[in-house]
Amino acid sequence: MIGAMDAAPNRLSHLTTSGEVHMVEVGDRPASDRRAVAEGFITMAPAVLALVLEGRAAKGDVLAVARVAAIQGAKRTWELIPLCHPIALTGLEVRIEPSADGCGLRLEAAARTTGPTGVEMEALTAVQVGLLTLYDMVKSADPAMTIGPVRLLSKTGGRHGSWSHPGAVPS
Repeated sequence: MIGAMDAAPNRLSHLTTSGEVHMVEVGDRPASDRRAVAEGFITMAPAVLALVLEGRAAKGDVLAVARVAAIQGAKRTWELIPLCHPIALTGLEVRIEPSADGCGLRLEAAARTTGPTGVEMEALTAVQVGLLTLYDMVKSADPAMTIGPVRLLSKTGGRHGSWSHPGAVPS
């Protein structure tokens, strides 16, 4: 179902009843502990993956730079996504590991806050910015790299409780 959980069924929360875009009011919501976990993938040539994993990329420690970029992306989500609220993140964990198929990397971001609105967009933005940074760091070695899929794995907290992506393995 595409729609806001705080709105009528099939009605998007960022639209008024007359169809105008607006920022959702969250000031009257109680603060709660919230967590969201997202993941994404980047595929690359085996030789480039070896460069990254062995720390031999020309631009230096690719994985460290991507982790920092993911954190910075999460912190600036509200500046990138027009209707997102500024959120005080209480934590963000970023893991980068070889993908299960051995053809690239998997990046996972877990965002946390205590507040009136969730951190799904921060987790997803962290993943996207981290993956784009990985691409940027080694694009000269493999311009055919592919980013995706990217998805929300789970969220907890808030009025609607917990949600997990169907088929996702809990982290």
